[in-house]
Amino acid sequence: MHTPEARARRIGEVILDVQNITLRFGGVVANSNVSFDIRKGEIRAIIGPNGAGKSSMLNVINGFYHPQEGTITWKGKARTKMQPHEAAATGIARTFQNIALFRGMSTLDNIMTGRVTKMKRGLLAHALHWGPALKEEIEHRSFVEQVIDFLEIQHIRNVPVGRLPYGLQKRVELGRALAAEPELLLLDEPMAGMNLEEKEDMSRFILDVNDEFGTTIALIEHDMGVVMDLSDRVVVLDHGSKIADGTPEEVQSDQRVIDAYLGVAHDDEEEA
Repeated sequence: MHTPEARARRIGEVILDVQNITLRFGGVVANSNVSFDIRKGEIRAIIGPNGAGKSSMLNVINGFYHPQEGTITWKGKARTKMQPHEAAATGIARTFQNIALFRGMSTLDNIMTGRVTKMKRGLLAHALHWGPALKEEIEHRSFVEQVIDFLEIQHIRNVPVGRLPYGLQKRVELGRALAAEPELLLLDEPMAGMNLEEKEDMSRFILDVNDEFGTTIALIEHDMGVVMDLSDRVVVLDHGSKIADGTPEEVQSDQRVIDAYLGVAHDDEEEA
């Protein structure tokens, strides 16, 4: 069930704790003393205007960037300069603003690449389809087929992704992330560039991933309607700093957020 009450019941302890993160690129400060947490089972939105440091924060969480200050604790363990492949191996998966798929490969093969961290045999053994590696590949392919069924993309399983429309490419990218069986799924603007129907489909899949797989989700999104509908809690960044943190309703009515991002007039500016 996707009701707020059902979602509140499933949310558990803090699994990711971001404390006082500061990230600089030369003289440019991308994130400044940012702190927030993510709880098991929730959908956590990160919002803010362009250039607020949202994608930089996701890159810090999954190890693409290493902050100069602050700490990240993942499942109770402090992390120091974890690399992206290490983050993936410990249960963090990621999609990107700009689609990062292998355009010449089929939907099935693209999603199979999400299983790399689960494979025990070497790539050479898999390429030769030999012995234990063949058995392992069959098992991984079976899981990928479940992901394909879940995302309702059976009809494009053998189509090169470069031939697919944008909305379906975004769904394939989600499938590749799901193939890693993440505990925490980081979605960087999963609905950017989509039409209304595509947004509705993606919203449904995100809710189903959270509900049926039990996957914790952190997402960056500009569509406030989507944020209000999907998220349990929202953290707001502006110029690299946190300016608000709370439920969607609390954040939407916070005057600092209104001034920086939503652009709604102050009550005291309304005409009598």
